[in-house]
Amino acid sequence: MSNHVIVALDVPQMSLAQKTAEAVAPHVAGVKIGKQLFTAEGPEAVRSMQRLGVRVFLDLKFHDIPNTVAGAVSSASGLGVWMVNVHASGGPTMMKAAAEAAARTDPRPIVLAVTVLTSFRPDEFQSTLGTAESIPDAVARWARLAQVAGLDGVVASPHEIEMIRKACGPKFLIVTPGVRPKDAALNDQQRVMRPGEAIRAGADYVVIGRPILEAKVPADAAKRIAEECRTAAAERY
Repeated sequence: MSNHVIVALDVPQMSLAQKTAEAVAPHVAGVKIGKQLFTAEGPEAVRSMQRLGVRVFLDLKFHDIPNTVAGAVSSASGLGVWMVNVHASGGPTMMKAAAEAAARTDPRPIVLAVTVLTSFRPDEFQSTLGTAESIPDAVARWARLAQVAGLDGVVASPHEIEMIRKACGPKFLIVTPGVRPKDAALNDQQRVMRPGEAIRAGADYVVIGRPILEAKVPADAAKRIAEECRTAAAERY
């Protein structure tokens, strides 16, 4: 894998998304389109990236009854996205329906399960869910359920990488948000790690938004982070 960086296009309009994607494209594995841009621009946001030759991770975190999620994954697959995700808390039946819907599409997208949002603090997670289970234990359990359901990997904090690898093995994909370069603001992220550290720990891809989007020269920021990740990957392998 030559590139490990996915840029989160968390912007409100297509023109800015296109400008950013075109600038960073030579340095990244793909871009992530989430709720803000997709709600503003719809499927055209995906198509615009494809016209630029940029792969798209569609980050809408589908969470509904199995039939509805299967339909949503089918629609996303029909757009030709590279990755799409569902929320693991929707349960095994829902995740299996998502995997089966993706398998009916050619080419088949990578389907990931979102585990615990990186904005959660441990105490907040336990009080919100009414559980004594720790975040790493919950993430590992959800990751294993996702794997059994036929999904390709998970979205999880870099702090849970080791637990996921132990539970699911070396080939299960791990995509990690909550990654911040040195001296970057944490913003609303709680469980964070530097890009190279996340790759050394076993992440396959890191998702980075504001440290690239808000950089003076986004392309330069993307290039620096990509080089850091490649160095870390070479050390890991």
